[in-house]
Amino acid sequence: MASNTTLNFTSPTFAFAASAAVTGFWFAALITIPELQRSDLSVIGIRIAVHLIVLAGTWAGLSRTSLTASQRMATWLAIAIPLTVWHGAAWVIVAEGLLLPGAVSIPLLPLMIAVPTAIVITLMLRSDRIGMLLDAMPANWLIGLQAYRVIGSVFFVNWLAGTTPGIFALPTGTGDVITGLMALPTAVVLASGRPGGTKAALLWNLFGIADLVVAVTLGALTTPGPLQQLALDHPNLTTGTYPTAIIPAFTVPTSLVLHALSLRQLLRRTRPVARVAV
Repeated sequence: MASNTTLNFTSPTFAFAASAAVTGFWFAALITIPELQRSDLSVIGIRIAVHLIVLAGTWAGLSRTSLTASQRMATWLAIAIPLTVWHGAAWVIVAEGLLLPGAVSIPLLPLMIAVPTAIVITLMLRSDRIGMLLDAMPANWLIGLQAYRVIGSVFFVNWLAGTTPGIFALPTGTGDVITGLMALPTAVVLASGRPGGTKAALLWNLFGIADLVVAVTLGALTTPGPLQQLALDHPNLTTGTYPTAIIPAFTVPTSLVLHALSLRQLLRRTRPVARVAV
């Protein structure tokens, strides 16, 4: 007699298992192949991939709106060009070592996190075109996208290598990995229309934001400078070192923007969430 058991590729359990498997493989590769971590390919490759996915997802979302083809292209360019310039500028600043302790006289990293994030969120939430995009885009997309947050496991690797203090690496890495692991299961639950899906998505967003706040705070408290209060005998230098510093310089503010836009979708959406394959 044939078994009735089937593998449900759209279940939260499968989504979590797949995320955990990929994260475990990624972490094991960084541990067993030190050259992969030292080559910088891990962080660089993921950042480029995430950038391209964001741009592709934006275009896919615009294709669901009632905008004309020329309006869609103009809107996409209005998002893609500033985002690429922002990303490129952050990359150059990190690569030039301007985030290293003592490199400049101003608190450059906090400014790179706070100022662009505030400007981008304000402009996007006030834009009618962005509003149309968010209303047309399935609410689970912005959540599932942040599966990339498992890249935070790199802090565990740095801690094991002795280059990052545990008081920063352990809470930051744990929060990032949990956020990334739960991104796809939360997106699946939300897309399914199951009771509690919206609540789960809201809680996931709040946890993800809290993780970023903790990471930024601990980064400031453990990095040499006027705010350092922790890890005085083993300061945190990776927050200013290329390419790891691209995480606080660009990934953190990007993630905060995605959380803000996701919360906007969830709080303003009054109709049931459409069922969308993830």
